[in-house]
Amino acid sequence: MRFVAFALLLPFVCSAQLVPDVRAAIARDDFPAAEKLVGDFRRQNGVSPEMLVGHSWLGRGALAQKRFDQADKYAAETRRMALDLLKGRKLDDEDRLPIALGASIEVQAQVLAGKGQRSEGISFLKKELAAWHGTSMRSRIQKNIHLLSLVGTTPPPLEWNEYIGTKPPSLAALKGNAVLLFFWAHWCPDCKYESGVLAQLRDKYAAKGLMILGPTRYYGYTAGGVDATPEKEKPYIDKIRKEFYSGLTQMPVPLSSEIFNIYGASTTPTLVLLDRKGIVRMYHPGRMTYEELANEIEKVL
Repeated sequence: MRFVAFALLLPFVCSAQLVPDVRAAIARDDFPAAEKLVGDFRRQNGVSPEMLVGHSWLGRGALAQKRFDQADKYAAETRRMALDLLKGRKLDDEDRLPIALGASIEVQAQVLAGKGQRSEGISFLKKELAAWHGTSMRSRIQKNIHLLSLVGTTPPPLEWNEYIGTKPPSLAALKGNAVLLFFWAHWCPDCKYESGVLAQLRDKYAAKGLMILGPTRYYGYTAGGVDATPEKEKPYIDKIRKEFYSGLTQMPVPLSSEIFNIYGASTTPTLVLLDRKGIVRMYHPGRMTYEELANEIEKVL
């Protein structure tokens, strides 16, 4: 009986360890070892969402090293296998298949841009956005469109029906100021790190015209992943804001999932900087240091 129990647990253990092991091999620049890990897992478990997430990291790793042809090959393989799986299920039946397919789309677009075919990459992403608009991949695909095209343009409007704290102004009303949009989530540790950075920057640059808005959204749960209705989650978000974002309590907080979709804020934090004319000068998924962000703000002030 002990052997049977161990055998039943083994696939789960392999699943949990596959992606970390693949990423570690890629970090060592050992793609043959990474391929073997994915291949061994596939032989043991078949083509599964877990296996496809591991395979998607082959494409991401090759892209990071600017091995564009190799990255495109990996991404195309991930995409083909993911679409085959989707013949028998819906994309969002579980979390991992959208991650794998989304990564393949991201890599293929970035390969085109890396080869000097930016407009083709944008066109590819827009086609994928239309195909997957009603799924969890919408925000991620939109993020990649913005990475290739948003800087230097007028940003999308902020659309919200709810907010926390001070009523948010429209972007049009803020022209003449530099505006930093800080997309954050109540569960996000990097957002809590960034809040301290933003509080320092606001203290330094507010008098020169820096305004910070902090859009967030409902996620359907509160502490410990407990399911929550919007009526329960909203006060929880405000509690987190007061506890961990005390240096930014005057920051208006639009509350809208649609804002996150429109701005492609699938990564939190996402930071978007507008100049005094309301033009996007920086679009950055992920956290930034004080020095990095101060340098960008100095450019627009």
